[in-house]
Amino acid sequence: MTASCPLIEVSGSPRERGRQYGEQATGRVRLGIEHYSDQLGRNNLTAEGIVALVKHFEPTIDRFDPTYLEEMRGIAEGAGVPFESVVLLNARTEILKLAQRPAEERNIPDDDPDGCTGVVALPETTRDGRLIHAQNWDWKVECAETAVVLKIKREDGPDILTFTEAGALGRSGFNAAGIAITANYLETDRDYRRLGVPLALIRRKVLEQRQVAASMRAVYVTPKSAANNMIVSQANGIAIDFECAPDETFQVHPERGLIVHANHFQSPVALSKLKDTGIENTPDSLYRDLRVRALLEPHLGSITRQTVKDALFDDFEAPWSVCRPPRKNLSNNLSATVAMIVMEPMLGIMEVAMLPALNQNFSTYKLDMEVQIPSNQVQASPAQVASLAKTA
Repeated sequence: MTASCPLIEVSGSPRERGRQYGEQATGRVRLGIEHYSDQLGRNNLTAEGIVALVKHFEPTIDRFDPTYLEEMRGIAEGAGVPFESVVLLNARTEILKLAQRPAEERNIPDDDPDGCTGVVALPETTRDGRLIHAQNWDWKVECAETAVVLKIKREDGPDILTFTEAGALGRSGFNAAGIAITANYLETDRDYRRLGVPLALIRRKVLEQRQVAASMRAVYVTPKSAANNMIVSQANGIAIDFECAPDETFQVHPERGLIVHANHFQSPVALSKLKDTGIENTPDSLYRDLRVRALLEPHLGSITRQTVKDALFDDFEAPWSVCRPPRKNLSNNLSATVAMIVMEPMLGIMEVAMLPALNQNFSTYKLDMEVQIPSNQVQASPAQVASLAKTA
């Protein structure tokens, strides 16, 4: 049976949170560092070369939010690993791609991209009138052994519950204000022309906000090194999909109360202005979102977390399917749907199944919520919310 994802709980100042994180997740942090260092080594990048690449990102991170570097220093101290290795974990998408450039020039195939299929069902489409936000995360099989669910108790903002790779500050998740995020790989002909903020840190910034407007701004305006798709939602019923090029952001709005996004651009405006270069490596993306939408639409008005799970378990055209079983890629590495993450933020519930093509058992993680209900919306009492959470 596939092991469940461990829960890491931290609190205090950024440095102290980092130390607690590193101490509790030492084995997984070290395993992640070893994994990515080995991968970079296959691209002929020495330990000194990795440090040099990491150093390029430190000033950018410092300008974006210096407390993130403090938290990373704390993680390094707690796990007993070099600080630069923790920065690597938080900028691994960018550093892996930059390290592959010499390989690309020699026409050596890349590793599989960091794929995903993301879903949001707005309250009007669900049985209980509560927003559901979910995702399949497709990446390397080994990352099932390095993932954690991180619960951050904060004094300077809403608490956070995020599924992420050990040592990283954030990935998919939601906060106590009801703001949630998932993200998907995209690729364009504009990528890696400039140095931007690592994507993991933009996602963390989204989860630190009390107001969804501030979260959306963080996605919309923060400079990036490469394209990425980020779906931002708020438990009261707002969701926008942001297709981000490094220097421009495009919006995809819900259709019939649903957002479904895989690993290709959907916005007609985006497609008229840039070249989507990712489909060559993720051709299955072209039908994954169609499959999930087709499986959900017959249930509009009665969608539950189980309905969303059933759609994300879809095995059409396996192993090139929505739920990907382990399969070898062009570089002979095993890739898979590493995790299925299903969130109902109004109830403070996150469910996670590791390697879901092989394991349909979910672990449940909870966060105490402080969602502000609009004045024209019926608000459940705390007792009702507690009762719903117990029976959900």
